[in-house]
Amino acid sequence: MKFVAALAFAVALSIGAPVLAQDPWVAHSAEVAAVDAGVRAPLEAYLRGHATGSQDEFRSAFHPDAELWGTRNGTLIRMTGEEYVGRASGGLAADEAERRRWIESVDVVGDTAVAKIVLDYPTVRFTDWMTLMKIDGRWLIVNKAFLAEPKT
Repeated sequence: MKFVAALAFAVALSIGAPVLAQDPWVAHSAEVAAVDAGVRAPLEAYLRGHATGSQDEFRSAFHPDAELWGTRNGTLIRMTGEEYVGRASGGLAADEAERRRWIESVDVVGDTAVAKIVLDYPTVRFTDWMTLMKIDGRWLIVNKAFLAEPKT
């Protein structure tokens, strides 16, 4: 019986007949792509905020109650998301052409995600770890922890 099933499967493949009505990997891949796009939306808004100095971009990335923690020059920094947004200049940095930013990694489990972002600037390299949550159908950054490493 197993031989007959294997032979039928091989014949179906050789003539190009569909073996399954829907490939479960394709369905899973589409679901993953949709989640990935949703999670990346606030991360990309965050990157655009840095590139443009736009407070609106930052606001669209962060939950209103987000908190930010980090260290710079050995000093602990803590602020609310709104304090962080308020620091945006509204314009391009003088050295914008020399700045590089990217999403290093994203890990999603259910409605929670963690992302690592790198901001590589001429005088400092920031590593940001973002915690995101899907809230009311929308992904938002709820926490940011960062490390600022000055360049010599």
